[in-house]
Amino acid sequence: MPEKSLDRKLGRILADSSCPDFIIADAKDADMAFGLAAPGRSPEHHAGEARFRTLQEYRQIIREIVAQELVDIVLMSASTNEILTIEERLFDKSPLTPAVRANDTTDIWLAGRAMQYSAQPSLPFRTATIDHIQCGKRECDADQRRLGADLGLYSVTFNNDAVLDRQSLEAYKTFRLEAEAKGFRHFLEVFDPNAPGNHPPAELGRFLSDHIVRALAGVTSRGRPLFLKIPYHGPAAMESLARYDGKLVVGILGGSAGTTFDAFQMLWEAKKYGARVALYGRKINNAEHQLSFVRYLRAVADDEIGPAEAVRAYHGDLQKLGIRPQRSLDEDLRQTDTASSYGGSGSSTVRPKTSPPSPLAKTASAEPDFGKMTQAEKIQWNLDRWKRIVG
Repeated sequence: MPEKSLDRKLGRILADSSCPDFIIADAKDADMAFGLAAPGRSPEHHAGEARFRTLQEYRQIIREIVAQELVDIVLMSASTNEILTIEERLFDKSPLTPAVRANDTTDIWLAGRAMQYSAQPSLPFRTATIDHIQCGKRECDADQRRLGADLGLYSVTFNNDAVLDRQSLEAYKTFRLEAEAKGFRHFLEVFDPNAPGNHPPAELGRFLSDHIVRALAGVTSRGRPLFLKIPYHGPAAMESLARYDGKLVVGILGGSAGTTFDAFQMLWEAKKYGARVALYGRKINNAEHQLSFVRYLRAVADDEIGPAEAVRAYHGDLQKLGIRPQRSLDEDLRQTDTASSYGGSGSSTVRPKTSPPSPLAKTASAEPDFGKMTQAEKIQWNLDRWKRIVG
């Protein structure tokens, strides 16, 4: 089995926080939240028609993402993990790490318009068990625990309510102890309060950071999460949390879809201020062409191209593939205020932010000698070529 890129990058990040490595996860666990809409809109839909991909099509996209080998983690439901990881052995020869959503708190129960759970204070709940994630059945033998995924996402939502937040922490404690006993790793997702009632935090970024460091202060290394997944609340909040503890790797969640620039700019800026992981679900799943989107997401994460350049190059790819974009290039270059809660939807346009051009960006009027170029130089030349084509 090849070395997993996640393990290699985490090792380097923990050894040197200034290293440029960045971890990307494709969150394909939406079937634990969105019901029929989870696989995303079908390319065959028509205006006003609620036509979605099938679960089989959703899983086929996961296979293609794994074959591309540009993300580091694929996050799935336990049922998808059983098929792809345990039965098909999809990850055996891959540098990607399979992961499973290990709990589904009530604030992510979003299947159908009639459901109102996301507006009620979050309550802890777990459909999946660690054994089912590891081997697909109620109890695993010792030699079966590596059949499935050995990494899971555990999610908590604090609402500034002592009773409810204590209940969430108790459930997390129970999970941690079981995970340690069964050799199961996890990363911790912390959402913004979804229904704080009469106790809304004055400053969300500080509220989340304080809760995280306090909640983990009593957890020794054997039980700590590999990294965090939190909403991005801007440079100050990210920098203060990232510098607090060099052994705590901070990652961001993608939130609602927004524009292509939103996705690339959020990753670029969060990395600048200390984030080392990005977990994008709807931002990838709602893209016109997911493989092209992921390719430029990786290029931004690896400092090969700037966010605006990446948007232009992505639209160039869509044009080449004959795919009609959801937005014009001008619209897709705008930054919007995308929601950071799991159930958040909609966005309002804000003034665009600008990022400096990539230091690697070059201009060329003729094709170079590809035989003398490194693989990285070839990739960069193609990215620059598409920038020139689409303007």
